[in-house]
Amino acid sequence: MPVQDPGPDAPYYVVLNAGSGRTDTELRCATIREVLAGAGRRCEIELVHEGARMPDTAARVAQKAAADGAILVAAGGDGTLNAVAHEAVRQGCVFGVLPQGTFNYFGRTHGIPEDLREAVHALLRARVRHVQVGAVNGRNFLVNASVGLYPRLLEERELDKRQYGRSRVVAILSALKTALGRHRNLRIELDLDGRAHRLRTPTLFFGNNRLQMAQVGMQPLDHAVQEGRLAAIAPRPVGKWRMLALLLRGALGRLGEAEDVTAFAFRNMTVRAPFLSGRRRIKVAADGEVCMLELPLRFEALEGRLALLVADPPEASSGPGFGGEDGAAFWAAAQ
Repeated sequence: MPVQDPGPDAPYYVVLNAGSGRTDTELRCATIREVLAGAGRRCEIELVHEGARMPDTAARVAQKAAADGAILVAAGGDGTLNAVAHEAVRQGCVFGVLPQGTFNYFGRTHGIPEDLREAVHALLRARVRHVQVGAVNGRNFLVNASVGLYPRLLEERELDKRQYGRSRVVAILSALKTALGRHRNLRIELDLDGRAHRLRTPTLFFGNNRLQMAQVGMQPLDHAVQEGRLAAIAPRPVGKWRMLALLLRGALGRLGEAEDVTAFAFRNMTVRAPFLSGRRRIKVAADGEVCMLELPLRFEALEGRLALLVADPPEASSGPGFGGEDGAAFWAAAQ
């Protein structure tokens, strides 16, 4: 049953990632409270200081929001939005977004301001739009998911950040190091439209964001998401120089012209890995968060599943195809 627009006095229950430091967190909380109080709206803010606590916190706040008829809001980057949106779908809550990440693909695609004060004002005048989410084995993702090289890249990037500091330069160099280094190619089977297909690739990438697809030049896959499908991208195994060429094509928005890439759209697909003898689980990255999931993997597009608050028609802002650490990480991994 579709989630209805919230009542005019519905409170806002905000799950906020507090990983940016105490002063910045206090400023963000004060901004949110000031804008909502000025509009006569009540809010509760739940701070999450450790990423490992985000799923449990999101589940608890979502359950309370559903019981109180409140609007469930996520303030943070892709991982925060993913965790809170997953619980919004489970509990049937209206979902609001205050983008605080580096690249903000989801927010930009749906016309949500990146400035915090503007984003809170947008929540006040927004209405519900039912939007698509992707799912793999019941785990939702808003922007993308992947197997193979990308999960490894995310883990390596986090280790390098701890050692050398959190900066875009560190993120880009770490991503290139992993992508151009030694890695094992996946040998997998895809069950697509009732037919089995074998594929050998360093990474299999699934997109649920038209802006991301358009920026790297994967037309017409940017339209597939609007038609209730997911996009799949699988680079073929290549040497380091051709890998670097694929990275550059993605950076320039010309990946669709590359001969070394297989791409297609689908609604439902099963991924098996019969050649991973003795392994029953595989690493999957969903919106930047790595987890272990049971094989086989079942990917599907869940059209209209998320009740998202959007103030204006979705006009994706034009931004660089290769910008910020999330963009760099994606291109180092997805090729």
